[in-house]
Amino acid sequence: MAVGIREAASLQLDEIYRYTRDRLGVDQADRYITDLCATFDRIEGGGVESRPIPAEFGVDGFYFRHVHHFVYWRRLANGDVGIVTILHERMHQMDRFRDDRGG
Repeated sequence: MAVGIREAASLQLDEIYRYTRDRLGVDQADRYITDLCATFDRIEGGGVESRPIPAEFGVDGFYFRHVHHFVYWRRLANGDVGIVTILHERMHQMDRFRDDRGG
């Protein structure tokens, strides 16, 4: 099984990297993104405690907190893990999740 990163999540990773780099430096940005991606890889083995996305969104998926971000993911049709969106803790998670889903 593999981890796939959807376009919205990929753009958010880029934003997280730039923000961290600009405020804390390249080394810290590299460490944070590397750690975040390693966390993605641990989802498959159950190494990340995730909660189900609330049923009212009509999406089979999960989310977990990583430091100051919430990562939303779901199981893809081929069985792989799909990272859907990554949101900073100060953002309104469910409104942004709706936007990134296209509705």
